[in-house]
Amino acid sequence: MRIVRDTREQDGYAFQHERYAGCTVEVGTLTVGDYSLKNLEDKVSVERKELGDLIGCLCGGRERFERELLRGAALDSFCVIVEASWHDLARGNFRSQMNAHAAAQSVLALMGRHRVPFFFAGTRSGAEYACWGFLRQYLESARKRWSAIVKAHGGGEAA
Repeated sequence: MRIVRDTREQDGYAFQHERYAGCTVEVGTLTVGDYSLKNLEDKVSVERKELGDLIGCLCGGRERFERELLRGAALDSFCVIVEASWHDLARGNFRSQMNAHAAAQSVLALMGRHRVPFFFAGTRSGAEYACWGFLRQYLESARKRWSAIVKAHGGGEAA
Protein backbone atom coordinates (compact mmCIF):
# COMPACT_ATOMS: atom_id res chain seq x y z
CA MET A 1 0.00 0.00 0.00
CA ARG A 2 1.41 3.37 -1.04
CA ILE A 3 0.27 6.21 1.22
CA VAL A 4 0.72 9.84 0.25
CA ARG A 5 1.34 12.26 3.12
CA ASP A 6 0.69 15.91 2.37
CA THR A 7 3.74 18.16 2.24
CA ARG A 8 2.16 20.49 4.81
CA GLU A 9 1.62 17.68 7.33
CA GLN A 10 3.83 18.38 10.33
CA ASP A 11 5.13 15.47 12.39
CA GLY A 12 3.39 13.00 10.09
CA TYR A 13 2.85 9.29 10.52
CA ALA A 14 5.62 6.97 9.31
CA PHE A 15 3.62 3.70 9.37
CA GLN A 16 6.73 1.78 10.47
CA HIS A 17 5.20 -0.66 12.97
CA GLU A 18 5.36 -4.31 11.85
CA ARG A 19 1.57 -4.30 11.31
CA TYR A 20 2.16 -1.85 8.44
CA ALA A 21 4.51 -4.22 6.58
CA GLY A 22 4.50 -3.49 2.87
CA CYS A 23 3.27 0.05 3.43
CA THR A 24 5.31 2.91 1.99
CA VAL A 25 4.88 6.63 2.54
CA GLU A 26 5.50 9.23 -0.13
CA VAL A 27 5.33 12.97 0.44
CA GLY A 28 3.16 14.85 -2.04
CA THR A 29 0.72 17.70 -2.37
CA LEU A 30 -2.88 16.79 -1.56
CA THR A 31 -5.79 19.07 -2.39
CA VAL A 32 -7.80 17.70 0.53
CA GLY A 33 -6.75 16.00 3.75
CA ASP A 34 -3.40 14.90 5.08
CA TYR A 35 -3.19 11.26 3.91
CA SER A 36 -4.37 9.47 0.80
CA LEU A 37 -3.46 6.59 -1.49
CA LYS A 38 -1.10 6.96 -4.44
CA ASN A 39 -3.09 7.58 -7.65
CA LEU A 40 -6.35 7.65 -5.67
CA GLU A 41 -5.89 11.13 -4.20
CA ASP A 42 -9.11 12.27 -5.88
CA LYS A 43 -11.06 9.37 -4.32
CA VAL A 44 -10.05 8.96 -0.67
CA SER A 45 -8.43 11.07 2.02
CA VAL A 46 -7.94 11.35 5.77
CA GLU A 47 -7.69 14.61 7.71
CA ARG A 48 -5.62 14.24 10.90
CA LYS A 49 -6.19 16.49 13.89
CA GLU A 50 -4.62 16.83 17.29
CA LEU A 51 -7.23 17.91 19.85
CA GLY A 52 -5.83 21.44 20.17
CA ASP A 53 -5.84 21.82 16.40
CA LEU A 54 -9.44 20.61 16.22
CA ILE A 55 -10.49 23.15 18.85
CA GLY A 56 -8.73 25.88 16.88
CA CYS A 57 -10.67 24.80 13.79
CA LEU A 58 -13.93 25.03 15.75
CA CYS A 59 -13.11 28.56 16.88
CA GLY A 60 -11.15 30.92 14.66
CA GLY A 61 -10.47 28.58 11.74
CA ARG A 62 -14.00 27.28 11.31
CA GLU A 63 -14.69 28.65 7.80
CA ARG A 64 -11.49 27.16 6.40
CA PHE A 65 -12.18 23.86 8.17
CA GLU A 66 -15.73 23.71 6.80
CA ARG A 67 -14.36 24.27 3.28
CA GLU A 68 -11.99 21.33 3.88
CA LEU A 69 -14.91 19.17 5.02
CA LEU A 70 -16.90 20.15 1.91
CA ARG A 71 -13.99 19.12 -0.33
CA GLY A 72 -13.62 15.89 1.62
CA ALA A 73 -17.33 15.07 1.46
CA ALA A 74 -17.09 15.24 -2.34
CA LEU A 75 -14.65 12.30 -2.36
CA ASP A 76 -15.70 8.65 -2.41
CA SER A 77 -14.41 8.26 1.15
CA PHE A 78 -13.18 10.82 3.68
CA CYS A 79 -12.88 11.09 7.44
CA VAL A 80 -11.35 13.18 10.19
CA ILE A 81 -9.21 11.27 12.68
CA VAL A 82 -8.56 12.94 16.02
CA GLU A 83 -5.57 12.05 18.21
CA ALA A 84 -7.68 12.19 21.36
CA SER A 85 -10.73 10.52 22.84
CA TRP A 86 -14.30 11.77 22.72
CA HIS A 87 -14.02 11.89 26.51
CA ASP A 88 -11.11 14.36 26.20
CA LEU A 89 -13.25 16.61 24.01
CA ALA A 90 -16.44 16.33 26.06
CA ARG A 91 -14.60 16.90 29.35
CA GLY A 92 -12.72 19.92 28.04
CA ASN A 93 -9.27 18.36 28.31
CA PHE A 94 -7.83 21.04 26.04
CA ARG A 95 -6.37 24.51 26.38
CA SER A 96 -8.96 26.92 25.10
CA GLN A 97 -11.67 29.16 26.37
CA MET A 98 -14.15 27.20 24.28
CA ASN A 99 -16.77 25.46 26.37
CA ALA A 100 -16.48 21.64 26.22
CA HIS A 101 -20.21 21.23 25.54
CA ALA A 102 -20.02 23.75 22.68
CA ALA A 103 -16.99 21.94 21.23
CA ALA A 104 -18.72 18.54 21.33
CA GLN A 105 -21.91 19.96 19.83
CA SER A 106 -19.90 21.67 17.09
CA VAL A 107 -18.28 18.38 16.09
CA LEU A 108 -21.67 16.65 16.03
CA ALA A 109 -23.11 19.48 13.93
CA LEU A 110 -20.23 19.25 11.45
CA MET A 111 -20.67 15.48 11.15
CA GLY A 112 -24.37 15.87 10.48
CA ARG A 113 -24.07 18.84 8.14
CA HIS A 114 -21.24 17.50 5.99
CA ARG A 115 -21.80 13.73 6.38
CA VAL A 116 -18.15 13.31 7.40
CA PRO A 117 -17.24 10.88 10.19
CA PHE A 118 -14.91 11.98 12.97
CA PHE A 119 -12.98 9.13 14.62
CA PHE A 120 -11.68 9.87 18.10
CA ALA A 121 -8.77 7.43 18.21
CA GLY A 122 -7.60 8.17 21.75
CA THR A 123 -3.87 8.43 21.07
CA ARG A 124 -1.45 9.29 18.32
CA SER A 125 -0.61 5.62 17.71
CA GLY A 126 -4.33 4.80 17.69
CA ALA A 127 -4.90 7.55 15.15
CA GLU A 128 -2.05 6.28 12.96
CA TYR A 129 -3.62 2.81 13.04
CA ALA A 130 -7.08 4.21 12.24
CA CYS A 131 -5.65 6.20 9.32
CA TRP A 132 -3.87 3.13 7.91
CA GLY A 133 -6.94 0.95 8.44
CA PHE A 134 -9.31 3.45 6.82
CA LEU A 135 -7.10 3.74 3.72
CA ARG A 136 -6.53 -0.04 3.61
CA GLN A 137 -10.26 -0.77 3.74
CA TYR A 138 -10.90 1.69 0.92
CA LEU A 139 -8.16 0.08 -1.19
CA GLU A 140 -9.47 -3.45 -0.61
CA SER A 141 -13.01 -2.35 -1.47
CA ALA A 142 -11.76 -0.62 -4.64
CA ARG A 143 -9.86 -3.77 -5.68
CA LYS A 144 -13.02 -5.85 -5.32
CA ARG A 145 -15.12 -3.35 -7.28
CA TRP A 146 -12.61 -3.18 -10.13
CA SER A 147 -12.24 -6.95 -10.22
CA ALA A 148 -16.01 -7.31 -10.57
CA ILE A 149 -16.11 -4.65 -13.31
CA VAL A 150 -13.31 -6.28 -15.28
CA LYS A 151 -14.93 -9.70 -14.90
CA ALA A 152 -18.32 -8.36 -16.02
CA HIS A 153 -16.71 -7.07 -19.19
CA GLY A 154 -15.18 -10.41 -20.13
CA GLY A 155 -11.72 -9.78 -18.72
CA GLY A 156 -11.66 -12.57 -16.17
CA GLU A 157 -10.11 -11.75 -12.82
CA ALA A 158 -8.45 -8.34 -12.49
CA ALA A 159 -4.78 -8.29 -11.67
